[in-house]
Amino acid sequence: MIIGINARHLIHERLEGIGWYSYEVLQRLVNLMPNQEFIFFYDRKTPFLIKQNNVRNIVLSPPARHPILFKLWFNYILPKAFNKHKIDLFFSPDGFVSLKTKTIQIGVIHDLNFEHYPEDLPEYILKFYKKYMPLFTNKGHEIITVSNFSKNDIVAKYNVNAKKIQVIYNGGNNIFKPFSKDKVNKFLKEKNQKPYFLYIGSLHKRKNIERMLQSFQLFNKDSIWDFIIIGKDMWKGQLKLDGLLKNVKFLGRKSGSELAAWMASSTALVYVSYFEGFGLPVLEGMMAGVPVISGNLTSLPEVGGNAVIYVDPFNKESIKNGMLEAISSYSKYRKLGLEQATRFSWDQSAKEVSKILLKYT
Repeated sequence: MIIGINARHLIHERLEGIGWYSYEVLQRLVNLMPNQEFIFFYDRKTPFLIKQNNVRNIVLSPPARHPILFKLWFNYILPKAFNKHKIDLFFSPDGFVSLKTKTIQIGVIHDLNFEHYPEDLPEYILKFYKKYMPLFTNKGHEIITVSNFSKNDIVAKYNVNAKKIQVIYNGGNNIFKPFSKDKVNKFLKEKNQKPYFLYIGSLHKRKNIERMLQSFQLFNKDSIWDFIIIGKDMWKGQLKLDGLLKNVKFLGRKSGSELAAWMASSTALVYVSYFEGFGLPVLEGMMAGVPVISGNLTSLPEVGGNAVIYVDPFNKESIKNGMLEAISSYSKYRKLGLEQATRFSWDQSAKEVSKILLKYT
């Protein structure tokens, strides 16, 4: 079998969200399925991140980063490539599929945030998602999603047969491990850094960045703590942070051991998004052995279980109180989080994806 892969999000040094999902699942998938040939279709030139004997990497221009180009790439360029390379099955980690092919397609729909909070997206992107995500869901032979919350949401919003949708949880990157107290102190000294709370992720409106920082300012009246933000803007100019940046530091993108060290040395991870299909940073914070302050909505309680500090993401006092609890109960949530994190594994995720793909061989 020749399997085509949507590799648009495998961009070197720019992995976020779906990019990390793609990387973690696909690097394992090609090893789990050595007798299958994989063709990774990129939409731009980039160093290829996954190289195996059974993988070919192909760039199909133009870069598909606008709704007009989405339609061109998926409905015209990809079908031609499917025919040329005799693709038997297409796997799409971002849920976009071609509406102009009879090739078997399996998409991963992570969440339907735009259906609930349309104001969080630029209008031109929103129109595309509102029109085409139901069509993609209908066109796919099977749909994978990352939580029971998302499955139920897709079924309800798009009137899809629940049997068509398979839940496969995300895993966490094994770089995230707990630090000893001495190692944390050494890191803080090396960075000339006072104790800090941490947010990791894109600076997207639904991540609730503004309210998160408003809560931090209420908490940090004596300026004892810093707030570190690791990530980049999803849409330029979307956030209004004037007056909220006292003791706040933006570090941009980080990866590998440096990212893991910032996580493990934090006082707590704060992730008070009000809509998530999974919420990967919550899992990675637990893996790093730090308390996690999480929103109490959508999929997040499914991931955190009883191991995180839940807050109302729309209530600044609730978020502030979550920070106080993280300080006073650090050891408790460290232990609970490390236990809860063992329930999730990228190895298991990839095995479950491979079982679905192999049904079509």
